[in-house]
Amino acid sequence: MSSSHGPAALLVDDLVVRFGELEAVGGVSFAVAPGEVFGLLGPNGAGKTTTIRVLTTLLPPTSGRALVAGHDVRAESLQVRARIGYIPQAISVDGALTAWENLDFYGRVSGVARRERRERIDEAIETMGLAPMLDRLARTLSGGMLRRLEIATALLNRPSVLFLDEPTVGLDPSARRLVWERLQALRAQAGTTILVTTHLMEEAERHCDRVGVIDRGRLVEQGEPGELLERHGTGSLEEVFTTVTGHALGPDGGPGEDPDPNEGRLADVRAQRRVARRLG
Repeated sequence: MSSSHGPAALLVDDLVVRFGELEAVGGVSFAVAPGEVFGLLGPNGAGKTTTIRVLTTLLPPTSGRALVAGHDVRAESLQVRARIGYIPQAISVDGALTAWENLDFYGRVSGVARRERRERIDEAIETMGLAPMLDRLARTLSGGMLRRLEIATALLNRPSVLFLDEPTVGLDPSARRLVWERLQALRAQAGTTILVTTHLMEEAERHCDRVGVIDRGRLVEQGEPGELLERHGTGSLEEVFTTVTGHALGPDGGPGEDPDPNEGRLADVRAQRRVARRLG
């Protein structure tokens, strides 16, 4: 399973994740081409975050296979971590540090060599438009600024694949637009492959090259947004979602939470930091 652009940047083959009797992800398969922006769409509880945690090596799959940048998430987790950036749902930067201090800290713990660190930080600052806020404490930044700072920290190891879990939740429309402008600029500049989870169908329709609709742990549809609208004779991805799942998506991404009993935004952040320290 590869694309016309060469081997897939992400390959997920019959991925299953169970927690006891609960099946959070039930045989999901998809591929993402190098440089593509792929949206994994669905409500809270659909299995989006569980899938992304497997792909970032934070959670072992029960069965199935997942390759990231050509490396198996189970057998080659260190190689995967060296090639990815990951932004969890929760704010992961340190509010007591300035924006620049956060960048320097993440450069250190992600293993960027000292001789390259300043250049990498400068590149991330330029890419995400952070220059005006470098001396400000992170806790004083707006939601949109914080997201841009987080993405900048994830760029320091020059990831070939960037994972973002609900990156614009809670942001106002102008902040969401700016975050996406910066992500598209990153893709254009560096050819970074981006996988984003969201329940905001309009956002996915506008910014993703292809999308996969996940519901109750299963991928029920995938394709280019325009292709899906045409295939189902609908005017929006939200209508596509209703057509393929048989139920509507609530405005807050409901119903419920992700069915991973270990799921927790704080837990995600702590796990990410433990990974970063091991890599450092």
